[in-house]
Amino acid sequence: MKKLLLAAASAAFLIPAAAFAQDTTSDGSRAFGIDPYVGVTGVYEGFESNPGHGIPFSAPGDRLKGGLVEGVAGVNVPLGSFFVGVEGNAAKGFSGDIDWEYGVHGRAGVRAGETGLVYGKVGYRWVNFDRYGNNSPDFGRISYGVGGEFGPKAIGLDGLVKKEGVRFRAEVATTGNFETVRPSLGIIGHF
Repeated sequence: MKKLLLAAASAAFLIPAAAFAQDTTSDGSRAFGIDPYVGVTGVYEGFESNPGHGIPFSAPGDRLKGGLVEGVAGVNVPLGSFFVGVEGNAAKGFSGDIDWEYGVHGRAGVRAGETGLVYGKVGYRWVNFDRYGNNSPDFGRISYGVGGEFGPKAIGLDGLVKKEGVRFRAEVATTGNFETVRPSLGIIGHF
């Protein structure tokens, strides 16, 4: 009986110690929690111009494209060296054929160093075009992409902000069956 009691008491002290040891990753950042963020990106989007393809279908040589300013907001959930998250976006066209866009995506990836993330995303995005008038419908498709976020320390700007601060984002996404090309660059603020 004494052995069982001693084993139970030992386990009661060892389990919290093991859990505490996992509260941070190898770089010292939190291993688990909720990390909200907001940001602004600049986007170029070009739609396919093959007959019968794209969203919406367009005539050959009549490619829909444009520049956008996009706002993003989301939350990441760190899982050790990995993370999962969800992100919503809304974008307004400032040149070209796109009036506005909005969407939601799930993200998953790995944490890179103290301030970096490399991820893949998949979700759904809707687009509204200036070219088709004020009452034109929104065209939606599955969208997916890859990207990375890197803090100032990762690119040689030590001391500019802390780990939870600003990150620079680079991303490339597409829609449907590679019907668009959508590179973006931006600044993301993590809390």
